[in-house]
Amino acid sequence: MAVSGPPARFRPRFPWLGADLQTLRDFFDQPSEGVPSQRCERLEFLMPDGSGDRLLGDLDTPLHPVANRPLAILIHGLTGCSDSFYMRRAARTLLMAGFPTLRLNLRGAGLSRDICRFQYHSGRSEDLRTVIGQLDAANGIVLVGWSLGANMLLKCLAEVGAQETVLGAVAVSTPLDLAATARRFQAPRNALYHRWMLNRMKLEALAAGVEMDGSTRERLARVQSVIEFDDVFTAPMNGFAGADDYYQRCSARRFLSGVAVPTLVIHALDDPWIPAWIYRQVEWADLPTFKVLLPSAGGHVGFHAAEGVWSDAQAVAFLSALSDGRQPVRSGTAG
Repeated sequence: MAVSGPPARFRPRFPWLGADLQTLRDFFDQPSEGVPSQRCERLEFLMPDGSGDRLLGDLDTPLHPVANRPLAILIHGLTGCSDSFYMRRAARTLLMAGFPTLRLNLRGAGLSRDICRFQYHSGRSEDLRTVIGQLDAANGIVLVGWSLGANMLLKCLAEVGAQETVLGAVAVSTPLDLAATARRFQAPRNALYHRWMLNRMKLEALAAGVEMDGSTRERLARVQSVIEFDDVFTAPMNGFAGADDYYQRCSARRFLSGVAVPTLVIHALDDPWIPAWIYRQVEWADLPTFKVLLPSAGGHVGFHAAEGVWSDAQAVAFLSALSDGRQPVRSGTAG
């Protein structure tokens, strides 16, 4: 199947102009189309750490499969799940291009919430490695992640190195530096975002199945910031000394040089949650496996253009070229 190339430059669709409207568009207007699959199968992945935790995912088969297309694993962001709008929307785009897709719920998220004692975080890449190891994908696997899921994806790629199963990846709106992103998220201009996201994080963490003592539950209910949340909950629950230790050890930026497979990075320089300077400081030209698209606009996980969602189109073009045996990677960045 021939896949037409997406527009090279991102141009926002009216009226979704500016970083905030791009970021919020999906909350204002969510079309109700389903995922066009020949068959949808619920998969379960048992985590090998003795917790009994299981991750659930929805495996969709395209209506019109294309030979040699790898399985695309889609990884949601913070407080997301397999049913998040951007996950379903990207799955539709990939399925129409002939890719089977697995919309994964991370540990304690979405469908996995009630069957997990523990919860996902930006650096829990061992869960993703476990899922990859339990899949039998004859044509290989590609990964697509958004925000927190993209950070986990890049860390995972560095850990698995060059091997036959994982062929490539796409990372959208990645918080490459978790500490800088957390500080930016708490800036006054993001006060409404911060309050909304913190409330959602608390709801996830305080779910009945999460293993936590009463004292921690009480402290967590009182936290006033995402950094305090990570200090009280994320860090101690996962063996980190505190929020700073968690951010330093799990930020994707420190793992970029270990990524050995073709990877497309997409990030808007006006992202209201992630500082642009993080991306500008990376010497992308020294990382030959990366193709990097840094448009000036697009918001956080936005990229709403007249032709559809620009980042989804870029991801499909990149992964199609990869599975068709064409070379999609050119080191460096494009505006």
